[in-house]
Amino acid sequence: MSVEVKIKRVTTRDIRARKGGEPLVVLTAYTAPMTRLLDPHCDILLVGDSLGMVVYGMDTTLGVTLDMMINHGRAVVKASTHACVVVDMPFGSYQESREQAFRNCARVMCETGCAAIKLEGGRELADTILFLTERGVPVMAHIGLKPQAVHAAGGFRAQGRLDAEAEAIRADARAITEAGAFAVVVEGTVEPVSRALSAEIAIPTIGIGASVACDGQVLVTEDVLGLFDDFTPKFVKRYTDLRPIITQAVETYAAEVKARSFPGPEHCFGIAKK
Repeated sequence: MSVEVKIKRVTTRDIRARKGGEPLVVLTAYTAPMTRLLDPHCDILLVGDSLGMVVYGMDTTLGVTLDMMINHGRAVVKASTHACVVVDMPFGSYQESREQAFRNCARVMCETGCAAIKLEGGRELADTILFLTERGVPVMAHIGLKPQAVHAAGGFRAQGRLDAEAEAIRADARAITEAGAFAVVVEGTVEPVSRALSAEIAIPTIGIGASVACDGQVLVTEDVLGLFDDFTPKFVKRYTDLRPIITQAVETYAAEVKARSFPGPEHCFGIAKK
């Protein structure tokens, strides 16, 4: 008699316990088919607001709405069984007040079934993070380069090169840790700063364009697969390029359709020819 073994989904508590241990594997996911491929190999699946650029063709993440994040988050949660699913909160959905942040975060968690949400910000959001975590909302923070604040920061550039900037990032890391975040993404931050704050704080650091000394790494899946080339950061490593394979498949399909050699119903459904 066979016994079905249910795989235990990774929790935020599991993630926090990995501090200083085996590095965390994190990738973005936006759709059910891709989620099914990624889920067995990832500790965290991040439904990032990067979907604005990757899926919707936006120039930045600023146009992403709460409804977009909920729709994609629901698909990822439904298609996954193993990874801890974290959903980004889009720009404007949490900065106004602690109460606004709680209402919107609670809506995302209720409507998607995700395990946690992610907010961009450091010391300025510490009070909000504390407010959320005290009310049952697990929070992953995001410091260093913050895409939602890219215009205020003067564009995409490495963070922490100046002493004052480096100390500000380390202060952000300490503040969000004290506020109760269970992990933090450190983006586009120079290696000495990322390494130092990873050693200082008690929660896992997840690097993207940061130090290998971080407790894990995250990349946009479409960057990993060579499917997104509108903007490619210098730190991104392409592990394969699926574009030629997809192009060839589509070209073959198009040629068969034009040649009228595409399979008909008798082939697809086993209908006998008369």
